[in-house]
Amino acid sequence: MDQVIIHPTAIVSAGAEIGEGSAIGPYSIIGPKVKIGRNNQIGPHVVIEGNTTIGDENRIYQFASVGSHPQDLKFRGEDSQLRIGNKNLIREFTTLQPGTSGGGMLTTIADQNLFMANTHVGHDSHVGSFNVFANSSALSGHVTIGNRVIIGGLSGIHQFVRIGDMALVGGGSMVTKDIPPYCTAQGDRACLVGLNQVGMQRNGLSKGDISALRKVFRGVFYGRGTFKERVESVAQSFSSIQAAEIFFDFLRSSERGVCPLRRAVRVLDDGQSPEEGRSDDED
Repeated sequence: MDQVIIHPTAIVSAGAEIGEGSAIGPYSIIGPKVKIGRNNQIGPHVVIEGNTTIGDENRIYQFASVGSHPQDLKFRGEDSQLRIGNKNLIREFTTLQPGTSGGGMLTTIADQNLFMANTHVGHDSHVGSFNVFANSSALSGHVTIGNRVIIGGLSGIHQFVRIGDMALVGGGSMVTKDIPPYCTAQGDRACLVGLNQVGMQRNGLSKGDISALRKVFRGVFYGRGTFKERVESVAQSFSSIQAAEIFFDFLRSSERGVCPLRRAVRVLDDGQSPEEGRSDDED
C-alpha cells in the first residue's frame, strides 16, 4: 500500500486490494471484496462494494455507486460479480451493478468507455469498449452493447436488448428491439432511421465498406419478401465483406427481434428510400 494514496476520511475495508499509483478520495468507501488495479483515480464520496474488480487507469468521479446490489427483486444476496476494464471514465452519480443468479452472475464493462453523469448499467449486462453513454441514459438488465456505440441522453434500453458495433441511439429514445451494427435508431419506441455513416467514417471503415453497407441496408430493409428471405438473399452478394458479415451475423442471431424501419422515412416523395436517394460514391 506504500504507493497508494488514501485520504484520511476514506474507509477502505480489510481485504480490499488497491494497485500501485491509485488514489482514494475523501469520504469514499471501498468494500472488502473489491480489487482495484493500478493508477486509478477514485474521487470523493464514491462507494465501491461487492465482488467488484476494476482494471487500470480508470477515473471514477464523486457520488458514483459501483458494485452495489442490483435492482432486481429476485436478488437474494448471491456473490455475483462486476468486472470493469481499463481507462474508463465514470462520471457523477453513475450506477454500475453486478450480475444475478438468473443472468450468469456477472456484469462486464470493457475498456475506454465514457459514462456521463447519472448513467446506469443494470445487472448481467455486458458492455464492450470505446462506447459513450450520454447523461441519464440507462441499460436495463441483461443488455449487450458492442464497441464504439453512442447512446444519446435520456435514452432507455429494454431488458435483453443488444446493440451492435458503431450503432447510434438518438437522445430520448426508448429501445425495445435489437439495433444492428452501423445503424442509427431513435424515437419511442425506437426505430431505425438509416446508417450511422459519420460514426463509420470516424472509426475507420473504408469508403468501399460504407458503400457496401448502404446497399446491404437497402436490400434488407427495403427489399421484397419476408425479413429472413431478404437477409439471406442479400447476404449471398456480400459474403466477402467482413463488415457486412458482422451485420448479417447480428441479424441472424437476434432473439428479441430487430428494430423496424421508421415508416415515415420508408419512401420519399419521389418514390426512393433515403438510402436509394444517395449516390454510392457519396462521402
